[in-house]
Amino acid sequence: MPLPVADLHCDLLSFLATVPQANPFDTDQIGCALPLLQAGGVRAQVMAIYTDVRPGSMDLARKQADIFSTLLQEHPETLCRMDSGFLKDYVTLPQIGMVAAIENAAGIGTEDASWKEIYAQFDLLLEKVGQLAYISLTHHTENRFGGGNYTEGIGLKEDGKRLLDHLAAKGIPIDLSHTSDLLAEGILTYIDSHHLPIPVMASHSNFRALWDHRRNLTDEFAKEIIHRGGLIGVNFFRAFLDDQRPEGLFDHLNYGAKLGPASISFGADFFYTKDFPDQSGYPFYFSLAEDASKYPSIISHLSQELSEGQMQKLAFENVFHFYQNLWS
Repeated sequence: MPLPVADLHCDLLSFLATVPQANPFDTDQIGCALPLLQAGGVRAQVMAIYTDVRPGSMDLARKQADIFSTLLQEHPETLCRMDSGFLKDYVTLPQIGMVAAIENAAGIGTEDASWKEIYAQFDLLLEKVGQLAYISLTHHTENRFGGGNYTEGIGLKEDGKRLLDHLAAKGIPIDLSHTSDLLAEGILTYIDSHHLPIPVMASHSNFRALWDHRRNLTDEFAKEIIHRGGLIGVNFFRAFLDDQRPEGLFDHLNYGAKLGPASISFGADFFYTKDFPDQSGYPFYFSLAEDASKYPSIISHLSQELSEGQMQKLAFENVFHFYQNLWS
């Protein structure tokens, strides 16, 4: 029987919110289309609410939260909420469990939003989606909360500290996948110095020790996440693996399984690529991991090197245990 899969990151919501004629069932449009998730044995999928840093980001975040709710309402035979009840009974449930996350806190608060507006937006998004798997303060660029992974010398800002305080009260994990190194360091230092009960993770990041890219985690940050009982979801995007070797994916997965066997997981990061500004990276995914239907063959390959117990942890148990503990 194929192993169930839990995946920590996809961009289905932003695809549906921004692409004309977007269809969650069209397997030619996006690698995380619902039939591809089903074919790959994905039982739990985190769906990111992604926004850029621009004046309309809060509106776009609300639109994606509405889409999340609509998917649940219109496709109950395919989708259900990933919550504590689902994690307990997933074996008997036929649906894919889905939970939302925030990728870039610009969707919570634009650069000129008041804190009254930010708190109201936060509560509204939670009301619409029910729970949040994690929040990333930034994406590639700088915002009012801190520096993104393509910025230099920009760490945690005062507004970022205030938002971390709010996350601590809500019990929502912080995601380091899109931070600058300085921001990641600032987040960890602030959490420790203020004794904040905030879980830490990297939802869709690989290892810089294997492929030197600023989107990848240094061993220092990877070990911090592991030490804190967090999760690291390996990203399938070719540029973050090894842009010449498809087997680089297995290198990162095996490396993570050895570095943190109770933390490693999948974070494939399938998104709509047809309007991607830089087409020089095409194909954006190697064929062995081009969409979610490839999970069984990926797991089969990994089983040649990892034990059955290691494979179960990687495929779904680490993610399920993390959220069972968080939401219990």
